[in-house]
Amino acid sequence: MSDSSDRTVPQVKQSSLVLGALGVVYGDIGTSPLYTLQTTYGSAGGGGPEVALGALSLIVWTLIIIVSVKYAALIMRADNDGEGGILALMAQLAMKGRDHPVVVALGILGAAMLYGDGAITPAISVLSALEGLKVPAPELAPYVLPAAVAVLFSLFAIQRRGTTSIGNLFGPVMVVWFAVIGILGLVHVVVHPSVLVALDPRFGLRFLADHGRASLPILGSVFLCSTGAEALYADMGHFGARPLRLGWYGFVFPALLLNYAGQTALALGHVMKPSDNPFFLIVPSWGQIPMVLLATLATIIASQAIISGVYSMTRQAIQLDLCPRLVITHTSETGYGQIYIGAVNWLLMVFTLGLTLGFGSSDRLSAAYGIAVAITMLLTTFLIFRVMRERWGWPWVVVVGIAGAFAAVDLSFVVANMTKVADGGWVPLAAGSLIFFVMQSWRSGRRAVTRQTARETIPLQDFIATVHGVSHVPGTAVYLARRTDVVPLALLHSLKHYSALHERNVVLHVVTEQTPRVPPAERAEVASLGNGFHRIVLRYGFMESPDLPAALARCRLDGEGFEMMRTTFFVSRETVAVAPGHLHLRAQRRLFVWLHRNAADATEFFRIPRNRIVELGSRIEV
Repeated sequence: MSDSSDRTVPQVKQSSLVLGALGVVYGDIGTSPLYTLQTTYGSAGGGGPEVALGALSLIVWTLIIIVSVKYAALIMRADNDGEGGILALMAQLAMKGRDHPVVVALGILGAAMLYGDGAITPAISVLSALEGLKVPAPELAPYVLPAAVAVLFSLFAIQRRGTTSIGNLFGPVMVVWFAVIGILGLVHVVVHPSVLVALDPRFGLRFLADHGRASLPILGSVFLCSTGAEALYADMGHFGARPLRLGWYGFVFPALLLNYAGQTALALGHVMKPSDNPFFLIVPSWGQIPMVLLATLATIIASQAIISGVYSMTRQAIQLDLCPRLVITHTSETGYGQIYIGAVNWLLMVFTLGLTLGFGSSDRLSAAYGIAVAITMLLTTFLIFRVMRERWGWPWVVVVGIAGAFAAVDLSFVVANMTKVADGGWVPLAAGSLIFFVMQSWRSGRRAVTRQTARETIPLQDFIATVHGVSHVPGTAVYLARRTDVVPLALLHSLKHYSALHERNVVLHVVTEQTPRVPPAERAEVASLGNGFHRIVLRYGFMESPDLPAALARCRLDGEGFEMMRTTFFVSRETVAVAPGHLHLRAQRRLFVWLHRNAADATEFFRIPRNRIVELGSRIEV
């Protein structure tokens, strides 16, 4: 069991990957010091020495257990051909075939919850950065919210242009960010070295024991320090496990610890009011305005990483048939993962701006933040439990011990965050539940369509044996099909209307594998079926965007290639309606019909030239 993403690479390239990871992966967790301790002290009604040391101890050990051990050391080993993320974890478990519906449901729910929290990260990050203006210039307080809205709107508006050019600045800016916050924290730790006693986990455990149920809101606020941990696993395919671990253990983790310790050291010698933000209070007065500017840049970078991550997760969902086809635009010829999905971008923007305006401040928005991520982390623990047992073959006692310990920590954070439901935590839960319902409705509806179309066709080999006397026209006909053992409906309708077949007839089936990418040499599987018929199966990974003309250009039929100007693609245009009965599924079916009607055109999704397409309609009831 080793990381397939850990490859031997030159030291220079390794350094560039670490730098790139700093700019993309660690933005969310790296900007959490902006609001974590402020929110924690607010939950406690102030930041006295007991609260400050207890909170620091809990933060330190949360980062150690969840990020350093659970994600960086363990879960990043469960890569799917180098890719990570909860959908990739679900995909590799689904290949086992056992309890498939349960595995898929857990994966869908975890992804849905990440969507629910995805819009909150840009809002709370940008707000918390701009709120730093209140320290040196309180008269600017009324302008913080409009400025945050303007920054966020501009960020979403430029997405369609791609981020390759500005992306080159992300790494260096975040290097400066982590260096600055680490140094600021170190200065205050030197003044109050007694703060280091909080490294003892007993301070945190004693704090929880002494306060009982009253400590739950504080624990929910402490959890904010770990939001963004999922990004380490989700972005493995971009950078590899080794650069991510080097960046975390060697730079990000020490900088975060120093900054949190520095903020706590300030609280030991300064009476903290619930409204005080210790992050900006540890900055010298002459550096507070520059720090606000640097924090704003860092939060924009963190927001960009979240937005790009939502695009990537959506593409995975489409390829895994958990989401209707959407128009995907590639914004870079060289940048892997540089994509733009307009529908997702604008929906995310509306949600983010709505949260920003609705909550109005980072401390109020923190009540809605974290609960969905905590649920996703708990679901990830359930899935890694299966991986350790079924794929790695670890002994039961080891698997139960490791997964049980992580589950206990995750569950404590879920329970703690549940105390925030009434204050705004219901927002990501509602959004995540809606997305879960959409994904499940699409998956269920697609299966129903497949079953129904199978009833309306006949076995392919039987059909081929009966068309000897049919006249032929020049050229090649390509029929897109969901299955390769039955006749595509488009082929049946074409023969019915034209009473003729082409010289070469191809039944084309596109398969999305449970791996991120498929090597080009393994892309196509070609078989001759006789009587002018051929079967081609094209295989793509769930992180790839299909390009059928490019793939067919590499195929040969009886020694001859494809001439695109003499090739016609036949596509069945299905009109889906809700069948009578199935009252318990009526809402799901109606939603599926609407999604199916508004899904992106298959020809555009598969990059088929529009002037080479013939569409034939059919009606299906589900």
